[in-house]
Amino acid sequence: MTMGTDTRPSAASLVYVYAVTRDDAALTGRAPLPAGLGTAPRLLSAGSVAALVRDVPEEDFGTEALTRQLDDLDRLEALARAHHDTIESAAAHATVLPLRMTTVYRDETRVREVLTDRADTFTRALDRLQGHVELGVKVFAEPEGVQDGPHSEAPDLPEASPGRAYLQRRRDQRRRNRYALGTAGPVAERTARLAAESARARVSHRVQQGALATSRGENIANDAYLVPATDVHRFRHAVRELSAPEQGVRVEVTGPWAPYSFTDWAQSPQDDHVR
Repeated sequence: MTMGTDTRPSAASLVYVYAVTRDDAALTGRAPLPAGLGTAPRLLSAGSVAALVRDVPEEDFGTEALTRQLDDLDRLEALARAHHDTIESAAAHATVLPLRMTTVYRDETRVREVLTDRADTFTRALDRLQGHVELGVKVFAEPEGVQDGPHSEAPDLPEASPGRAYLQRRRDQRRRNRYALGTAGPVAERTARLAAESARARVSHRVQQGALATSRGENIANDAYLVPATDVHRFRHAVRELSAPEQGVRVEVTGPWAPYSFTDWAQSPQDDHVR
């Protein structure tokens, strides 16, 4: 199955919207996009813009049912994966404006009304994003990587008691922590300045902590940059060069991704409700 303008199924269903794009041939006739959790995605056009949509059962995506799904971590993970995979597949062929996960409308008519009413906003957003991708930059303080430096403690003497040896190790660990954090702060500032030279825009996200912390070390900067696709290699190489593992600092670059972090201004606060 290829991208097209298929008719909706007869069963009671809603319209899930992944993203907005231009109404052109960039996606039509391409290889099938991920089917996700329902029917295959398709384009729904209105004037100069179009929505990348999928029909979903009302019994699963109505307001109350959707709330239950979002409370189920396994189901939420599956929804997020399908949302991401579909948008990334489309972004490989065309400029897309990703919408929030679980943006659901009652029917095609309502989707076309939104596309028509906000065509100018969507067009400006697509113009801004064209030729750009999102790169993520995270800076971590990693005390365990610290080598020689003012943090170091002399080795335990053979005659040191177990208690004294333990206290020495604790003091040394605190020194390592302070040294890594003290080094990581300036590195994060240099990283932001260097990244800004290539990026069109920057968004700072909340640092990852607790259950969201999937990497070692302490995350002290979590930023997203809108970067010209032609500059991705240079950006990644330059930013990664700022890592200093022996000083307890790691700089991580992720992506390129569709520009998820640079679309909020083009979305309605009510885009994530059944309308």
